[in-house]
Amino acid sequence: MFQPTKLIAAGALAVFASAGIGLSAQSDITVAMQLEPPHLDPTSAAAGAIDSVLYSNVFEGLTRFASDGSVTAGLAESWDISGDGTVYTFKLRSGVKFHDGTSMDANDVKFSLDRARAEDSTNAQKALFSGITDVSVVDNSTVKISLDKPNGSFLFNMAWGDAVIVAPESIDGIKNKPIGTGAFTFQNWVQGDRIELSRNSDYWGDKPALENVTFKFISDPTAAFAAVMAQDVDVFTSFPAPENLPQFEADPRFQVLEGSTEGETILSTNNKMPPLDNVKVRKAIAHAIDRQAIIDGAMFGYGTPIGTHFAPHNPDYVDLTGNSNYDPELSKKLLAEAGFSEGFTTTLKLPPPSYARRGGEIIASQLRAVGIETEISNLEWAQWLEQVFRGKDYGLTIVSHTEPMDIGIYARPDYYFQYDNPEFQSLMTELNGTTEPGKRSSMLQKAQRMISNDYVNGYLFELAYTTVANSKVRGLWKNAPTQATDLTGVSWAD
Repeated sequence: MFQPTKLIAAGALAVFASAGIGLSAQSDITVAMQLEPPHLDPTSAAAGAIDSVLYSNVFEGLTRFASDGSVTAGLAESWDISGDGTVYTFKLRSGVKFHDGTSMDANDVKFSLDRARAEDSTNAQKALFSGITDVSVVDNSTVKISLDKPNGSFLFNMAWGDAVIVAPESIDGIKNKPIGTGAFTFQNWVQGDRIELSRNSDYWGDKPALENVTFKFISDPTAAFAAVMAQDVDVFTSFPAPENLPQFEADPRFQVLEGSTEGETILSTNNKMPPLDNVKVRKAIAHAIDRQAIIDGAMFGYGTPIGTHFAPHNPDYVDLTGNSNYDPELSKKLLAEAGFSEGFTTTLKLPPPSYARRGGEIIASQLRAVGIETEISNLEWAQWLEQVFRGKDYGLTIVSHTEPMDIGIYARPDYYFQYDNPEFQSLMTELNGTTEPGKRSSMLQKAQRMISNDYVNGYLFELAYTTVANSKVRGLWKNAPTQATDLTGVSWAD
């Protein structure tokens, strides 16, 4: 794409400088990522790539995640909580407009939350809204939300991308023309190539330094390396070729940000598909996996081993990696006890990210060593969502769950890995109704142990967040507390 600002910066800087002519700071940016969104409605799909482009940039919620993972005010400037913890009254910011010029008010909040929790809702995180019994409009700037019981995670839940506020006037076209309240407005989507945003001149908050943003989609790791080296892109988030990072670190044109994510990367297992419905078989799979070999071989050392579905940087994390340590002989013994001394064959369906495709080959080899054969299918993201996530037509898959604090998905028996444990479900219900920090911590630790002992999935590693950027770009998030590329605070150094 032709970008005059870049052309001047790259080719004519010396001429302007020698002539004594001042240059204004660059205000356009091109951000590359590996996965393209299947559509542009964050409230009706599980694809994190939607939030990667739109969270905070185009759409906003009542609350939002900050770069450190804390929950801060969003479209709600303040809130009051009733003494019994079941009623939240939100005071909305005044003067907020959607990108089509219509005002954002309490009626839009009611519409958004009622739509998300409706019986026919396609919201991928519908469980976030299940405790809401009523959303009522007090006045244009005040909305009251009633819950069936206290929920210590409610403000956290409202910060998810699945809970952003949308308008009934624009909902029909949201998948191709998203209209939100954020600092950037949607301009264009060339499918298979790029999405373009521009600065929202009527934004209610601090105006972003950037005027124009282009998100480029480059799925191939080799092409990603070439695009960054040629400086065709300014930023590449979740860079898909970690073996190239040392080369960028040694090049003064670039900066490499190495942070953490909320991405528990797992060998997800269909708990209702024989023989994977047998806990001994799942345990055998877990002990057949050499996590460090996967981290080294697929991620070139980037990633932190995990033994449960919880981020290691969280204060409540329990290190349970020893519960599924690499022990192929034990794995063979367990398979024999389960009646599969000759092994068995299952499917391994892999989405596009490098951690899945590269990690899948390594895991297939490790499973083969204990007698488990896998039929590998490489799927595009839309295929994975259709076959695996929605259709549950799989034996094994590899995916990184980048949603924050999402251990609650294990309380949903209809979720794609189909784990149905009433004791765990009761624990999550109790957790949601508990606000005392010490009790919540104890419950979260119990939950981690429970799914680890049930070997629900093969727990591999916490995905590292590695971003390669032009050395002059400022304000990028180092860590990824949610799947987002928040550009509202990004600028170019003079």
